[in-house]
Amino acid sequence: MTIPNLKVLEGLDPDLRTALVSQVRDLWTHGSTAIEGNTLTLGETKFVIEEGLTVSGKSLKDHQEVVGHARAIELMYTWMAEPVTLARLFDLHRAVQTAVVIDIYQPNGAWKLEPNGTYAVTPDGRQTFIEYAAPAAVPALMDAWLAELNRLCTVPLGESDAVSAYARLHLGFAHIHPFRDGNGRMARLLANLPVLRAGYLPGVIEVKDRKRYIDTLATYQLAVGQLTQASGVWPCPALEGPFSAFCRGAYGATQALAAQARAQQARREQGA
Repeated sequence: MTIPNLKVLEGLDPDLRTALVSQVRDLWTHGSTAIEGNTLTLGETKFVIEEGLTVSGKSLKDHQEVVGHARAIELMYTWMAEPVTLARLFDLHRAVQTAVVIDIYQPNGAWKLEPNGTYAVTPDGRQTFIEYAAPAAVPALMDAWLAELNRLCTVPLGESDAVSAYARLHLGFAHIHPFRDGNGRMARLLANLPVLRAGYLPGVIEVKDRKRYIDTLATYQLAVGQLTQASGVWPCPALEGPFSAFCRGAYGATQALAAQARAQQARREQGA
């Protein structure tokens, strides 16, 4: 397992660093896949990743998803100090998308070829449809998104600014929805790169917050409308506040894990 070079890990004994990175990997993988419908529990996710064994009664798809997500985290750690290229982004998508799909119109590791969107219900109970960016608009929008990702990875960020960067990148990627599938998992992975580059643990959205997460995203997307080359990735900054606030609240999950590790380190040093 790769141990990323993060300042939050400094001062911890090697075994505590390894344990913390494993905990974050498992929580990150469980939350991100469970939001998409994966039925493995956090404990089962840990078991599958660490032991390489299956859980009775759970689908092959569920097992493949958590293994793929854990592999994607490892892949991201290996090049997180370098610029993100299209090739690396597509490699990450292939790691996330573990199912074999034999359909030229549903590629893995390439932009979507067909329109996509999602059905939503507004706060006032109105049924509606969210239209993501058209396939023809994706290359230009993603060039702009990647440029902003790489910029944010090179500027000094305090913890609060790093979480704000995560929220902005997450919002933009999810609204473009550049792939046929796996967009949510990719957004929750890639948007964390500036956070990791700044030396902090990633932001993780737990499954208990799934509905509020989806509703907050949908409210923003409906208010902004479909993205186009003319609109750009973030056409309405004034509407980003609620999602940014949600992400700040969600960041407490990995902060709590770090606090536990530091407390354990302190107990060791006091007992030395």
